Amino acid sequence: MPVTLEVIIGLEVHAQMSTRTKMFCGCDNDAFGKEPNTTVCPICMGHPGTLPVPNGEAVQKAIRTSLALGCTVNGDSHFDRKHYFYPDLPSGFQISQYDFPLANHGTITYDILDAGGAKVAEKTCRIHRLHMENDAGKLTHVGSRTLCDYNRAGTPLMEIVTEPDLRSADEAVAFAQELRRVLVAIQASEADMFKGMMRFDASISLREKGTEKLNPRSEIKNLNSFKSLERALLYEEKRLRNLWEEQSGPLKGNITVGWMDDEEKTRVLREKEDAQDYRYFPEPDIPPLHFEAAFIEEVKKKLPVLPRAQREKYVALGLPEAKALQLMDDPLLRSHFDAVLERTKDVKKASGIVLTQLIGFLKEQGKTLDQGPSKDAILELVDAIESGTISGNAGKDVLEKMITTGKGAKEIIAAEGMQQISDDSSLQTLVDRAIAENQKAVESYKAGKQAALGAVMAWVMKETKGQANPAKVNEMLRKLLETPDEN
Repeated sequence: MPVTLEVIIGLEVHAQMSTRTKMFCGCDNDAFGKEPNTTVCPICMGHPGTLPVPNGEAVQKAIRTSLALGCTVNGDSHFDRKHYFYPDLPSGFQISQYDFPLANHGTITYDILDAGGAKVAEKTCRIHRLHMENDAGKLTHVGSRTLCDYNRAGTPLMEIVTEPDLRSADEAVAFAQELRRVLVAIQASEADMFKGMMRFDASISLREKGTEKLNPRSEIKNLNSFKSLERALLYEEKRLRNLWEEQSGPLKGNITVGWMDDEEKTRVLREKEDAQDYRYFPEPDIPPLHFEAAFIEEVKKKLPVLPRAQREKYVALGLPEAKALQLMDDPLLRSHFDAVLERTKDVKKASGIVLTQLIGFLKEQGKTLDQGPSKDAILELVDAIESGTISGNAGKDVLEKMITTGKGAKEIIAAEGMQQISDDSSLQTLVDRAIAENQKAVESYKAGKQAALGAVMAWVMKETKGQANPAKVNEMLRKLLETPDEN
Protein backbone atom coordinates (compact mmCIF):
# COMPACT_ATOMS: atom_id res chain seq x y z
CA MET A 1 0.00 0.00 0.00
CA PRO A 2 1.51 3.40 -1.02
CA VAL A 3 2.70 5.63 1.81
CA THR A 4 1.07 9.08 2.05
CA LEU A 5 3.80 11.59 2.79
CA GLU A 6 3.37 14.93 4.56
CA VAL A 7 5.63 17.94 4.01
CA ILE A 8 7.09 19.59 7.11
CA ILE A 9 8.58 23.08 6.69
CA GLY A 10 10.15 25.52 9.11
CA LEU A 11 11.74 28.88 8.35
CA GLU A 12 14.56 30.98 9.74
CA VAL A 13 14.01 34.57 8.63
CA HIS A 14 16.83 37.12 8.76
CA ALA A 15 15.53 40.69 8.71
CA GLN A 16 17.79 43.74 8.68
CA MET A 17 16.68 46.30 11.23
CA SER A 18 16.15 49.83 9.89
CA THR A 19 18.54 51.71 12.15
CA ARG A 20 20.89 54.58 11.36
CA THR A 21 24.00 52.74 12.55
CA LYS A 22 25.22 49.15 12.72
CA MET A 23 24.60 46.67 15.53
CA PHE A 24 27.72 47.23 17.61
CA CYS A 25 29.40 50.35 16.20
CA GLY A 26 28.63 53.80 14.79
CA CYS A 27 29.10 52.98 11.09
CA ASP A 28 26.42 53.84 8.54
CA ASN A 29 23.88 50.99 8.38
CA ASP A 30 22.94 51.73 4.75
CA ALA A 31 25.45 49.78 2.67
CA PHE A 32 23.35 49.49 -0.49
CA GLY A 33 25.03 51.06 -3.51
CA LYS A 34 28.03 52.29 -1.52
CA GLU A 35 31.62 51.83 -2.70
CA PRO A 36 32.96 48.53 -1.26
CA ASN A 37 34.60 48.70 2.15
CA THR A 38 33.78 52.37 2.79
CA THR A 39 31.33 52.04 5.70
CA VAL A 40 33.57 50.06 8.03
CA CYS A 41 35.56 50.67 11.20
CA PRO A 42 37.86 48.64 13.50
CA ILE A 43 34.85 47.39 15.51
CA CYS A 44 32.79 45.93 12.65
CA MET A 45 36.04 44.66 11.07
CA GLY A 46 36.76 42.69 14.25
CA HIS A 47 40.11 44.26 15.09
CA PRO A 48 41.68 42.98 18.32
CA GLY A 49 41.15 45.24 21.33
CA THR A 50 37.93 46.83 20.05
CA LEU A 51 34.75 46.71 22.14
CA PRO A 52 31.26 46.25 20.68
CA VAL A 53 28.41 48.32 22.14
CA PRO A 54 24.81 47.20 21.42
CA ASN A 55 22.70 49.59 19.35
CA GLY A 56 19.81 50.70 21.61
CA GLU A 57 17.57 51.51 18.64
CA ALA A 58 18.10 48.01 17.21
CA VAL A 59 17.26 46.42 20.56
CA GLN A 60 14.02 48.42 20.78
CA LYS A 61 13.03 47.46 17.23
CA ALA A 62 13.67 43.80 18.01
CA ILE A 63 11.47 44.12 21.10
CA ARG A 64 8.73 45.82 19.03
CA THR A 65 8.85 42.96 16.56
CA SER A 66 8.73 40.36 19.31
CA LEU A 67 5.63 41.96 20.82
CA ALA A 68 3.96 42.39 17.40
CA LEU A 69 4.44 38.64 16.86
CA GLY A 70 2.93 37.84 20.24
CA CYS A 71 6.24 36.61 21.67
CA THR A 72 7.24 36.75 25.33
CA VAL A 73 10.16 39.15 25.70
CA ASN A 74 12.57 37.68 28.20
CA GLY A 75 13.51 39.97 31.06
CA ASP A 76 17.06 38.67 30.89
CA SER A 77 19.02 37.67 27.80
CA HIS A 78 22.59 37.83 26.59
CA PHE A 79 24.76 37.72 23.49
CA ASP A 80 26.94 34.77 22.53
CA ARG A 81 29.82 34.18 20.19
CA LYS A 82 29.00 31.81 17.34
CA HIS A 83 32.27 30.57 15.86
CA TYR A 84 32.70 29.66 12.23
CA PHE A 85 35.14 30.77 9.59
CA TYR A 86 33.92 32.44 6.44
CA PRO A 87 35.75 35.06 4.35
CA ASP A 88 33.03 37.70 4.83
CA LEU A 89 32.95 37.38 8.63
CA PRO A 90 35.85 39.65 9.66
CA SER A 91 36.19 38.60 13.31
CA GLY A 92 35.90 34.86 12.67
CA PHE A 93 32.82 34.69 14.90
CA GLN A 94 29.32 36.15 14.84
CA ILE A 95 27.80 37.90 17.84
CA SER A 96 24.40 36.24 18.17
CA GLN A 97 22.14 34.83 20.90
CA TYR A 98 21.88 31.15 21.70
CA ASP A 99 20.49 29.78 24.94
CA PHE A 100 19.06 33.07 26.27
CA PRO A 101 17.41 34.78 23.24
CA LEU A 102 15.51 38.04 23.34
CA ALA A 103 12.06 36.45 22.94
CA ASN A 104 10.17 33.15 22.57
CA HIS A 105 6.82 31.63 21.72
CA GLY A 106 4.77 33.82 19.39
CA THR A 107 2.39 33.24 16.50
CA ILE A 108 1.50 34.66 13.10
CA THR A 109 -1.92 34.12 11.58
CA TYR A 110 -1.95 34.34 7.80
CA ASP A 111 -4.34 33.67 4.92
CA ILE A 112 -4.17 31.37 1.93
CA LEU A 113 -5.68 33.02 -1.14
CA ASP A 114 -6.88 31.60 -4.44
CA ALA A 115 -5.72 32.85 -7.85
CA GLY A 116 -8.34 35.59 -7.76
CA GLY A 117 -7.21 36.91 -4.39
CA ALA A 118 -10.12 35.46 -2.40
CA LYS A 119 -9.38 33.98 1.02
CA VAL A 120 -9.72 30.19 1.07
CA ALA A 121 -8.10 29.27 4.39
CA GLU A 122 -6.71 30.80 7.58
CA LYS A 123 -3.55 29.31 9.10
CA THR A 124 -1.38 29.95 12.14
CA CYS A 125 2.36 29.35 12.45
CA ARG A 126 4.11 29.37 15.81
CA ILE A 127 7.26 31.41 16.35
CA HIS A 128 9.88 29.46 18.29
CA ARG A 129 12.23 32.35 19.05
CA LEU A 130 13.51 35.76 18.00
CA HIS A 131 17.09 36.76 18.61
CA MET A 132 19.49 39.52 17.55
CA GLU A 133 22.81 39.22 15.77
CA ASN A 134 25.14 41.03 13.40
CA ASP A 135 25.36 40.29 9.69
CA ALA A 136 28.38 39.17 7.72
CA GLY A 137 29.73 40.96 4.65
CA LYS A 138 29.12 40.18 1.00
CA LEU A 139 31.12 37.95 -1.34
CA THR A 140 31.28 38.48 -5.11
CA HIS A 141 32.69 35.60 -7.15
CA VAL A 142 34.58 36.63 -10.29
CA GLY A 143 35.98 33.64 -12.13
CA SER A 144 38.39 31.88 -9.75
CA ARG A 145 38.59 34.92 -7.46
CA THR A 146 36.33 36.03 -4.61
CA LEU A 147 35.98 39.70 -3.69
CA CYS A 148 34.99 40.68 -0.14
CA ASP A 149 32.90 43.75 0.64
CA TYR A 150 32.57 44.34 4.38
CA ASN A 151 30.12 47.26 4.21
CA ARG A 152 27.30 45.00 5.35
CA ALA A 153 29.36 43.40 8.13
CA GLY A 154 27.87 44.40 11.46
CA THR A 155 24.40 45.22 10.13
CA PRO A 156 21.79 44.57 12.88
CA LEU A 157 19.67 41.50 12.18
CA MET A 158 16.71 39.81 13.76
CA GLU A 159 16.53 36.07 13.26
CA ILE A 160 12.95 34.84 13.53
CA VAL A 161 12.70 31.06 13.82
CA THR A 162 9.40 29.26 13.29
CA GLU A 163 8.21 25.93 14.57
CA PRO A 164 7.86 23.27 11.82
CA ASP A 165 4.20 24.24 11.29
CA LEU A 166 4.15 24.95 7.54
CA ARG A 167 2.84 22.22 5.25
CA SER A 168 3.49 23.48 1.72
CA ALA A 169 5.48 25.99 -0.31
CA ASP A 170 2.29 28.08 -0.62
CA GLU A 171 1.95 28.24 3.16
CA ALA A 172 5.61 29.18 3.58
CA VAL A 173 5.28 32.05 1.11
CA ALA A 174 2.00 33.29 2.61
CA PHE A 175 3.56 33.24 6.09
CA ALA A 176 6.67 35.09 4.90
CA GLN A 177 4.54 37.74 3.16
CA GLU A 178 2.49 38.35 6.31
CA LEU A 179 5.65 38.55 8.41
CA ARG A 180 7.07 41.14 6.01
CA ARG A 181 3.88 43.22 6.34
CA VAL A 182 4.28 43.23 10.13
CA LEU A 183 7.96 44.24 9.98
CA VAL A 184 7.20 47.12 7.62
CA ALA A 185 4.09 48.27 9.51
CA ILE A 186 5.91 48.61 12.84
CA GLN A 187 8.92 50.22 11.08
CA ALA A 188 11.32 47.59 12.43
CA SER A 189 12.67 46.75 8.97
CA GLU A 190 12.19 47.95 5.41
CA ALA A 191 12.36 44.24 4.48
CA ASP A 192 13.43 45.18 0.94
CA MET A 193 14.47 41.83 -0.51
CA PHE A 194 16.01 43.47 -3.58
CA LYS A 195 18.51 45.07 -1.19
CA GLY A 196 19.00 41.85 0.79
CA MET A 197 17.15 43.15 3.85
CA MET A 198 15.08 39.99 4.27
CA ARG A 199 16.38 36.48 3.61
CA PHE A 200 15.18 32.97 4.35
CA ASP A 201 16.69 29.64 5.34
CA ALA A 202 14.03 26.98 4.79
CA SER A 203 14.12 23.52 6.37
CA ILE A 204 12.04 20.81 4.72
CA SER A 205 11.47 17.15 5.53
CA LEU A 206 8.91 14.44 4.88
CA ARG A 207 7.06 12.07 7.17
CA GLU A 208 4.24 9.58 6.90
CA LYS A 209 0.93 11.40 7.30
CA GLY A 210 -0.57 10.81 10.71
CA THR A 211 2.77 10.40 12.49
CA GLU A 212 4.41 12.98 14.75
CA LYS A 213 8.10 12.14 14.37
CA LEU A 214 10.31 14.77 12.75
CA ASN A 215 12.68 13.14 10.27
CA PRO A 216 16.09 14.46 9.17
CA ARG A 217 15.71 17.63 7.16
CA SER A 218 17.22 19.49 4.26
CA GLU A 219 18.01 23.15 4.97
CA ILE A 220 17.97 25.48 1.95
CA LYS A 221 20.22 28.47 2.59
CA ASN A 222 19.94 32.18 1.74
CA LEU A 223 16.74 32.52 -0.29
CA ASN A 224 16.23 36.19 -1.09
CA SER A 225 12.75 36.42 -2.65
CA PHE A 226 9.29 34.92 -2.27
CA LYS A 227 9.66 33.40 -5.72
CA SER A 228 12.95 31.67 -4.87
CA LEU A 229 11.48 30.48 -1.55
CA GLU A 230 8.55 28.89 -3.38
CA ARG A 231 10.58 27.34 -6.20
CA ALA A 232 13.30 26.01 -3.91
CA LEU A 233 10.79 24.33 -1.60
CA LEU A 234 8.85 22.80 -4.50
CA TYR A 235 12.05 21.47 -6.05
CA GLU A 236 13.41 20.09 -2.77
CA GLU A 237 10.07 18.48 -1.91
CA LYS A 238 10.08 16.64 -5.23
CA ARG A 239 13.70 15.58 -4.73
CA LEU A 240 13.02 14.28 -1.22
CA ARG A 241 9.96 12.36 -2.42
CA ASN A 242 12.06 10.67 -5.09
CA LEU A 243 14.74 9.84 -2.51
CA TRP A 244 12.10 8.36 -0.18
CA GLU A 245 10.98 6.02 -2.95
CA GLU A 246 14.56 5.06 -3.83
CA GLN A 247 15.64 4.27 -0.26
CA SER A 248 12.23 3.47 1.24
CA GLY A 249 12.49 6.19 3.83
CA PRO A 250 13.63 9.71 4.72
CA LEU A 251 17.08 11.27 4.62
CA LYS A 252 19.69 9.51 6.75
CA GLY A 253 20.87 12.76 8.30
CA ASN A 254 20.39 16.53 8.20
CA ILE A 255 21.93 18.26 5.19
CA THR A 256 22.47 21.82 3.98
CA VAL A 257 21.73 22.67 0.36
CA GLY A 258 22.09 25.79 -1.75
CA TRP A 259 19.50 27.06 -4.23
CA MET A 260 20.84 27.92 -7.68
CA ASP A 261 18.42 30.43 -9.16
CA ASP A 262 19.74 30.24 -12.71
CA GLU A 263 19.45 26.43 -12.83
CA GLU A 264 16.33 26.26 -10.60
CA LYS A 265 17.63 23.38 -8.53
CA THR A 266 19.36 22.74 -5.22
CA ARG A 267 22.91 21.52 -4.67
CA VAL A 268 24.06 19.64 -1.57
CA LEU A 269 26.68 21.70 0.26
CA ARG A 270 27.43 19.80 3.47
CA GLU A 271 26.00 17.94 6.40
CA LYS A 272 23.97 20.27 8.62
CA GLU A 273 25.88 21.78 11.53
CA ASP A 274 24.81 21.26 15.13
CA ALA A 275 25.03 23.88 17.87
CA GLN A 276 28.21 22.25 19.21
CA ASP A 277 29.90 22.84 15.84
CA TYR A 278 29.62 26.58 16.42
CA ARG A 279 31.30 26.43 19.87
CA TYR A 280 28.92 28.95 21.42
CA PHE A 281 29.97 30.75 24.59
CA PRO A 282 28.71 33.98 26.23
CA GLU A 283 30.06 37.14 24.59
CA PRO A 284 32.60 38.41 27.17
CA ASP A 285 32.61 42.02 25.94
CA ILE A 286 28.86 42.70 26.25
CA PRO A 287 27.04 42.58 29.63
CA PRO A 288 23.75 40.64 29.83
CA LEU A 289 20.59 42.53 28.82
CA HIS A 290 17.87 43.18 31.40
CA PHE A 291 14.43 44.65 30.66
CA GLU A 292 11.92 45.75 33.26
CA ALA A 293 8.32 44.64 32.73
CA ALA A 294 7.18 48.28 32.74
CA PHE A 295 9.56 49.11 29.88
CA ILE A 296 8.30 46.20 27.77
CA GLU A 297 4.69 47.22 28.45
CA GLU A 298 5.46 50.79 27.38
CA VAL A 299 6.89 49.55 24.06
CA LYS A 300 3.80 47.38 23.56
CA LYS A 301 1.45 50.34 24.07
CA LYS A 302 3.14 52.24 21.24
CA LEU A 303 2.63 49.50 18.63
CA PRO A 304 0.50 50.63 15.67
CA VAL A 305 -2.52 48.74 14.33
CA LEU A 306 -1.06 45.55 12.88
CA PRO A 307 -1.60 44.64 9.21
CA ARG A 308 -4.12 41.88 9.76
CA ALA A 309 -6.37 44.06 11.92
CA GLN A 310 -6.03 46.97 9.49
CA ARG A 311 -6.85 44.71 6.57
CA GLU A 312 -9.99 43.51 8.31
CA LYS A 313 -11.05 47.16 8.76
CA TYR A 314 -10.63 47.82 5.04
CA VAL A 315 -12.65 44.71 4.15
CA ALA A 316 -15.37 45.74 6.61
CA LEU A 317 -15.61 49.06 4.75
CA GLY A 318 -16.27 47.15 1.52
CA LEU A 319 -12.80 46.90 0.01
CA PRO A 320 -12.11 43.52 -1.66
CA GLU A 321 -9.59 41.27 0.12
CA ALA A 322 -7.09 41.48 -2.76
CA LYS A 323 -7.11 45.29 -2.74
CA ALA A 324 -6.75 45.36 1.05
CA LEU A 325 -3.68 43.14 0.72
CA GLN A 326 -2.34 45.42 -2.01
CA LEU A 327 -2.46 48.31 0.45
CA MET A 328 -0.76 46.36 3.22
CA ASP A 329 2.12 45.38 0.92
CA ASP A 330 2.96 48.99 0.02
CA PRO A 331 3.11 51.58 2.82
CA LEU A 332 3.31 54.53 0.41
CA LEU A 333 0.25 53.33 -1.50
CA ARG A 334 -1.59 52.84 1.77
CA SER A 335 -0.67 56.37 2.87
CA HIS A 336 -2.15 57.79 -0.36
CA PHE A 337 -5.30 55.67 -0.01
CA ASP A 338 -5.85 56.53 3.65
CA ALA A 339 -5.52 60.25 2.90
CA VAL A 340 -8.08 60.10 0.06
CA LEU A 341 -10.42 57.94 2.14
CA GLU A 342 -10.20 60.41 5.03
CA ARG A 343 -11.01 63.30 2.67
CA THR A 344 -13.87 61.64 0.75
CA LYS A 345 -15.29 59.28 3.42
CA ASP A 346 -16.02 56.96 0.46
CA VAL A 347 -14.03 53.71 0.14
CA LYS A 348 -15.26 53.10 -3.43
CA LYS A 349 -14.19 56.57 -4.54
CA ALA A 350 -10.81 56.27 -2.79
CA SER A 351 -10.24 52.87 -4.40
CA GLY A 352 -11.13 54.22 -7.83
CA ILE A 353 -8.77 57.20 -7.62
CA VAL A 354 -5.79 55.49 -5.95
CA LEU A 355 -5.95 51.77 -6.72
CA THR A 356 -7.43 51.97 -10.22
CA GLN A 357 -6.64 55.33 -11.83
CA LEU A 358 -3.35 56.26 -10.14
CA ILE A 359 -1.83 52.76 -10.35
CA GLY A 360 -3.15 52.29 -13.89
CA PHE A 361 -1.72 55.55 -15.24
CA LEU A 362 1.63 54.96 -13.52
CA LYS A 363 1.84 51.50 -15.05
CA GLU A 364 0.99 52.83 -18.51
CA GLN A 365 3.78 55.38 -18.24
CA GLY A 366 6.32 52.98 -16.75
CA LYS A 367 6.63 54.92 -13.51
CA THR A 368 6.78 53.82 -9.88
CA LEU A 369 4.57 55.20 -7.12
CA ASP A 370 7.32 57.38 -5.70
CA GLN A 371 7.77 58.93 -9.16
CA GLY A 372 4.11 59.91 -9.28
CA PRO A 373 2.15 62.72 -7.60
CA SER A 374 2.70 63.23 -3.88
CA LYS A 375 -0.05 62.65 -1.35
CA ASP A 376 -0.68 66.41 -1.09
CA ALA A 377 -0.89 66.69 -4.89
CA ILE A 378 -3.47 63.90 -5.03
CA LEU A 379 -5.49 65.57 -2.26
CA GLU A 380 -5.47 68.82 -4.25
CA LEU A 381 -7.08 66.90 -7.11
CA VAL A 382 -9.58 65.24 -4.76
CA ASP A 383 -10.57 68.63 -3.34
CA ALA A 384 -11.20 69.92 -6.87
CA ILE A 385 -13.52 66.97 -7.55
CA GLU A 386 -15.27 67.11 -4.18
CA SER A 387 -15.88 70.86 -4.41
CA GLY A 388 -17.40 70.53 -7.89
CA THR A 389 -14.60 72.49 -9.56
CA ILE A 390 -14.21 69.57 -12.00
CA SER A 391 -16.21 66.42 -12.58
CA GLY A 392 -15.02 62.94 -11.69
CA ASN A 393 -14.42 62.13 -15.35
CA ALA A 394 -12.40 65.30 -15.80
CA GLY A 395 -10.49 64.32 -12.68
CA LYS A 396 -9.23 61.21 -14.46
CA ASP A 397 -7.82 63.35 -17.27
CA VAL A 398 -6.21 65.72 -14.79
CA LEU A 399 -4.60 62.85 -12.87
CA GLU A 400 -3.15 61.40 -16.05
CA LYS A 401 -1.70 64.80 -16.98
CA MET A 402 -0.31 65.20 -13.45
CA ILE A 403 1.64 61.97 -13.88
CA THR A 404 2.79 62.90 -17.39
CA THR A 405 3.85 66.48 -16.68
CA GLY A 406 4.54 66.58 -12.97
CA LYS A 407 2.28 69.64 -12.67
CA GLY A 408 -0.33 70.17 -9.97
CA ALA A 409 -4.08 69.76 -10.37
CA LYS A 410 -4.92 73.46 -10.01
CA GLU A 411 -2.34 74.44 -12.63
CA ILE A 412 -3.65 71.91 -15.15
CA ILE A 413 -7.32 72.80 -14.53
CA ALA A 414 -6.64 76.52 -14.98
CA ALA A 415 -4.42 76.13 -18.03
CA GLU A 416 -6.89 73.93 -19.88
CA GLY A 417 -10.11 75.62 -18.76
CA MET A 418 -11.48 72.45 -17.24
CA GLN A 419 -13.52 74.04 -14.46
CA GLN A 420 -16.88 72.38 -14.07
CA ILE A 421 -19.97 74.45 -14.91
CA SER A 422 -22.15 74.40 -11.80
CA ASP A 423 -23.80 77.81 -12.01
CA ASP A 424 -27.60 77.33 -11.99
CA SER A 425 -28.26 80.06 -14.53
CA SER A 426 -25.74 78.73 -17.06
CA LEU A 427 -26.92 75.17 -16.61
CA GLN A 428 -30.58 76.16 -16.98
CA THR A 429 -29.84 77.68 -20.37
CA LEU A 430 -28.04 74.48 -21.43
CA VAL A 431 -30.87 72.25 -20.19
CA ASP A 432 -33.49 74.28 -22.04
CA ARG A 433 -31.48 74.00 -25.25
CA ALA A 434 -30.96 70.27 -24.70
CA ILE A 435 -34.70 69.67 -24.41
CA ALA A 436 -35.38 71.73 -27.53
CA GLU A 437 -32.70 69.91 -29.55
CA ASN A 438 -33.64 66.38 -28.44
CA GLN A 439 -37.45 66.26 -28.72
CA LYS A 440 -37.53 62.62 -29.79
CA ALA A 441 -35.58 61.51 -26.69
CA VAL A 442 -37.70 63.77 -24.50
CA GLU A 443 -40.92 62.20 -25.79
CA SER A 444 -39.50 58.69 -25.21
CA TYR A 445 -38.59 59.59 -21.64
CA LYS A 446 -42.04 60.98 -20.97
CA ALA A 447 -43.47 57.76 -22.39
CA GLY A 448 -41.68 55.80 -19.68
CA LYS A 449 -38.32 54.97 -21.27
CA GLN A 450 -35.91 56.03 -18.50
CA ALA A 451 -32.82 55.30 -20.62
CA ALA A 452 -33.83 58.02 -23.09
CA LEU A 453 -32.69 60.65 -20.58
CA GLY A 454 -29.13 59.52 -21.30
CA ALA A 455 -29.29 60.95 -24.82
CA VAL A 456 -30.27 64.37 -23.48
CA MET A 457 -27.52 64.21 -20.85
CA ALA A 458 -25.00 63.21 -23.50
CA TRP A 459 -25.93 66.26 -25.61
CA VAL A 460 -25.23 68.57 -22.65
CA MET A 461 -21.90 66.92 -21.85
CA LYS A 462 -20.80 67.03 -25.49
CA GLU A 463 -21.84 70.66 -25.82
CA THR A 464 -19.81 71.62 -22.72
CA LYS A 465 -16.89 69.25 -23.44
CA GLY A 466 -17.68 67.37 -20.25
CA GLN A 467 -17.60 70.45 -18.02
CA ALA A 468 -21.27 70.59 -17.02
CA ASN A 469 -21.99 69.31 -13.53
CA PRO A 470 -23.68 65.98 -14.37
CA ALA A 471 -25.54 65.64 -11.07
CA LYS A 472 -27.10 69.10 -11.39
CA VAL A 473 -27.94 68.59 -15.07
CA ASN A 474 -29.63 65.29 -14.29
CA GLU A 475 -31.62 66.87 -11.45
CA MET A 476 -32.73 69.81 -13.63
CA LEU A 477 -33.76 67.60 -16.54
CA ARG A 478 -35.83 65.30 -14.37
CA LYS A 479 -37.51 68.23 -12.66
CA LEU A 480 -38.49 69.83 -15.97
CA LEU A 481 -39.51 66.63 -17.76
CA GLU A 482 -41.47 65.19 -14.88
CA THR A 483 -43.47 68.39 -14.27
CA PRO A 484 -46.94 68.09 -15.86
CA ASP A 485 -47.41 70.33 -18.90
CA GLU A 486 -49.65 73.36 -18.24
CA ASN A 487 -52.52 73.77 -20.70
